[in-house]
This record gives sequence, structure tokens and C-alpha cells, in this order.
Amino acid sequence: MASNKSQGAKSKNQPPKKKQRNDLFIDKKRPTKKDEVLDDVSDGHSEEEEEAGDLLDGDEQMSGFDDDDVSEISDEDDAPWADDFLQGSDDNEDSGSSSTSGSGSDSHSDETDIEEKSRAIDEQRAREEEDAQAEMELNIKEESDEFRLPTKEELEAEQQRPPDLANLQMRMKEIVRVLSNFKHMRQEGTTRKDYIDQLKIDLGSYYGYNELLIRVLVDMFPVVELMELIEAFEKPRPICIRTNTLRTHRRDLADVLSKRGVELDQLSKWSKVGLVVYNSHVPIGATPEYLAGFYYIQGASSFLPVMALAPQEKERVVDMAAAPGGKTTYVAALMKNSGIIYANEIREARLKSLTANLHRMGVTNTIVCNYDGRELPKVLGQNSVDRVLLDAPCSGTGVITKDPSVKTSKSLDDIQKCAHLQKQLILAAIDMVDANSKSGGYIVYSTCSIMVPENEAVIDYALKKRDVKVVPCGLDFGSPGYIQFREHRFHTSLENTRRFYPHVHNMDGFFVAKLKKMSNAKKNPVNSEDLETVVQTQRPENTPIDKDKTEELKQNLKKQGNKGKMESLKKNVLSRNGKVESPPTSKTKKRTETGKVESPLSSKKRKRRFPSKEEISEAREGKRKAMREKRKQGRKE
Repeated sequence: MASNKSQGAKSKNQPPKKKQRNDLFIDKKRPTKKDEVLDDVSDGHSEEEEEAGDLLDGDEQMSGFDDDDVSEISDEDDAPWADDFLQGSDDNEDSGSSSTSGSGSDSHSDETDIEEKSRAIDEQRAREEEDAQAEMELNIKEESDEFRLPTKEELEAEQQRPPDLANLQMRMKEIVRVLSNFKHMRQEGTTRKDYIDQLKIDLGSYYGYNELLIRVLVDMFPVVELMELIEAFEKPRPICIRTNTLRTHRRDLADVLSKRGVELDQLSKWSKVGLVVYNSHVPIGATPEYLAGFYYIQGASSFLPVMALAPQEKERVVDMAAAPGGKTTYVAALMKNSGIIYANEIREARLKSLTANLHRMGVTNTIVCNYDGRELPKVLGQNSVDRVLLDAPCSGTGVITKDPSVKTSKSLDDIQKCAHLQKQLILAAIDMVDANSKSGGYIVYSTCSIMVPENEAVIDYALKKRDVKVVPCGLDFGSPGYIQFREHRFHTSLENTRRFYPHVHNMDGFFVAKLKKMSNAKKNPVNSEDLETVVQTQRPENTPIDKDKTEELKQNLKKQGNKGKMESLKKNVLSRNGKVESPPTSKTKKRTETGKVESPLSSKKRKRRFPSKEEISEAREGKRKAMREKRKQGRKE
């Protein structure tokens, strides 16, 4: 009974507390927009809300929950939502009659307010976008897009400090940008030469090139392509291997190497034996397949001269600079070990690697020799072979990736010495080839240099000295050779030569030319002064001239009306004693060693012929023998 009384007391005291809480929530409750509109319509709406609150209290008293805490939490959480719901229901009931009159006007006013606000927001956004665009255009106009070269004082200050690589790189990019649109972006009062000179200095400082090499590269390439080339020289070329078709096929080799953890793919469409290695979990130069001679590690550019040579079976082929044997073994594979290959190497120390690779690759048709390439025509004989491959020694300016020391070590003298040696070697190569060969008569000249004096100038020299012509290399890609470079002009057939660059073809810089020997006769070109059969000499000022004889000759020529004879009069030589001498007759002409007829005057004007080393050595040996004989005779006496 006591417990019932206490529960009854609690139930009696509980409704006022809940009512206070409901009042609390109602007072703190934020009025909605709908409530504000209804307050404006009728003043008696507050009374209806109080009655709805009393009804809510009465319902809660009748519910009679036993758990006080749960009822309090539920009342606190649900009271505001219940009030809203009840208010809405009361509003709907009370405004049933009045909604027909007031709801239409209220909804229309709400729609107009929303439209006006949305229009205002759209107008504000449009104004902000216009202001931002105007500000951006103003900033662009204020910022100067003109790049200015550093002054002499700034350059002197830079030289005293360590090089700022970031500043140099930014300045090079700006110079390239200006030179690409020089007309509109150049600085007033500065010439193109000023920009190029500054670019040369910055390139030399940033990449470590000497002045000569940078000057040559700037002359050869546009500035944009020049930057691409120099950047390509800083990156390594992909590793390539050549399948030895004497021992295996490319597909079988690729399958075996892929099982060993080598990631590779076909080199390109132009090669049937090449593979490019992307990644390898084993040393690519120490696999059992490598030791067995299944493949040769060789750069992609080294494939090209042999492909241009295209040797046939049962031919006689000469490789004038064979070590370490990559091209020689490729030639042997194309010839299927038939015919004869003369692999020559001037350096004795490199013969070991050459012979080792020949044995490893299974080559059996090659003879290794150690001669100076210029002496090979005397050793093997002139007009004795079908094809010659000359991978000439050069400055190495196309393989800077492999040998960065080329950037600073090569000078103009080095390039001139290489060019002189290359000219001698190519003449020797032409002399060895037989022009009457049924399947051959070809010479392939290649270098790993991009210098014009070592490439086009050498081929142009060979065209003047021997009866050869430049033929297509048989390579579908590559840049054509130069026909003109600065002040130099070359034969138009040099378009058939091919140049390869690292930034274009992703291989080392290379030059390939293919020559066809037309006849075994040698040309002996002479200078333009020597081509004239009669040389006009200057007359001394004080020597008299027989004017009567000259006038008689002129009158006779006019009567004959022969223009050719009038030209011959101009070529007549005036002697010192005043007599007019006619061109020499066939009786006074002399024959040279080659059988060419020339006048005595032209022979006098011909340049002096210096004896060769062999002639000098023979003359010295003869003098020594004569002195020895004299000594012997003196001792006997």
C-alpha cells in the first residue's frame, strides 16, 4: 500500500514537471516562417496553441509509464516535434474555412519572394564574375611579358658566384621562347645574335659543353630541336641485343630469355633480328645463351651500316675497322658463313676481343688481319673485293651518352685530323672494290659522329676523287644528309645519305652513306686554275707591245666572223719582248703521267708534287747504300 501511495504521489506530482518542460521547449522553440504568417492573419492563434499544449499534457498523464527516466528522455526528445505536429493539425483544423481565402495570397507572395531572391543571387554572381575577369585582364596588362637579357654587371656578378642551375634553366627556356617568336617577343634594341650568344653561354655552363661543340650544334639545329637533342644526350639509350641467326631464331631466343626474367620486345619493324630489353633480373651479358653465342649486345644504330651494305652469299667482303666484332658477326650471319670476310683492325690490343666474339658467335668464314686501313689495297689488291664496310674512326660526337668526356675533350684540330684520316680511308676502300663485280661494287661509309666535316664533306671529297655515286641506303627512316651547310655546298646526291639522332630515333647519333663504284678508273681532279690549257700571265708595265700585229689579228678575225677565234685572241699570252704568242700546238704540248695533254705553260703553273713517304724512304736507302759502298772502297784502297 505504501508503494502504491508513493507511486500515486509521484503520478500526481509528475504532470506539472512535464508541463514546465513542455513550456520550456515551447518558449525556446524558434518560430517558423509559417507561424509568422499565421500570426499576422489572426491574433487568436496563440490561444489555440495553449489549448493544444493542455491537451498534450492530458494525454501524457493518461499514458502512465512506469519508468520515469525513459519517459523523461522521450518527453524531452519528442515534445518539440509533437508540438509542431499538433500545431500543424490545429492550424489545419482552425484554418479550414479561412484557407480558401488566405492561402492563395500567401503562397503567391512566397513564390514571388523566392524568385526575387534567386534573381538577386544571380545578379550578384554575374557582377562578381565580371569583376574577376576585369581584374585578371588588368593584372595581365600590368605584368610585362617581355624577357630581358642580363646586363654585363649581372653577368660579372654571376661569374663570381657558384652557378645557379635553376636560374640558368629558366633563362634558357625564356630565350628559346623568345627566339621561337622573335618578331613579337624580342627586346627592343637587341638582335637575334645577342640571344643566341647568351644561349650558348648558358648551355655550356648548364650541361658542361665546350665552346666549339655548342657553336656547331647551334649552327646545325633550330633552338627548340637543339634543346631536345641536348636533353636526349643526357639520357641513356635502350639496351638492344641482336639475335645470331647462325645459332637460333628471334622467337625462340625471346621465349628462353623471358623465362629467365628478362622483359623484352621486338626492336622495330625495320629489324628482323633485334630485341630491346626493358628490364632484366639477371645480368644480360652473363646468361648461358649469351655465352653460347645466341645473341650479341649491340646498339640499334650499329645495325644500320650492315643493313645498308646488304652482303650476299659467296662474296668477298672487307670490314676495315672490325673490332670488337659486332658488325663483322652480323655480316657473317647474313652471308650464312659463306664467302670470305676480311676483318681488319689496326690496334693489336683489340684483336683479342674480335677473335673471341667471332668464335663465340660461330663465325667460320672470317680472316682476321692487323693492318693500317690505308695500306689494305696494297695487301689485298686493288679491285679485288665485292663490298667494303668502313665504320671509320671519328670524334664520337653522336655517342655523348656513352662517353660524356666528348663534351669538353674534342677540339677543332681533333675533328680536322679525323676528317683527314677518314678521307684517306674511304679512298682506300673504293680502290679495293671491283666495279665489274656482278653482285657487288658497293662501299658503305658510317660514323658515330654528327659533324658535317666528318660526314658529308668526306663523301663529297670521294665523289670528286673517284668514279663513284651515292645510292639509296635501303633504310626507310632517318633524316637526309646536308646538301648545303653554312658556306659549304655539296653534291645533290647526298640526299640519299641518312642521319640518325637520339631525340628523333631514340638511338645514338649516326651517319650512313652507300656508294656504288662506276668504274675502276681514278679521277685526278685539279683546281680551277689548272683546268685552263693556257694560263694568262700579267704583262710587265714597262714592256712595249707590238700594236700593229695585234690590230692585224683583230681585222683577220673580224673578216672570218668566228667568235671562237675571238675568244682565243683573249687567251693569247703577251711575252715580255712585246710579241704576241699563239696557244701552243700539239707539238709543243706534253703528256702527263695519266696521258692527259697539257701545255708547257700549264705544267709550269701546276702545283709542286711532294714525294710520298715511300719515295723518301727509298731515296734515303739508296744514299745509305752508296755511302756504304764508298766506305768499303776506301777501306780496300
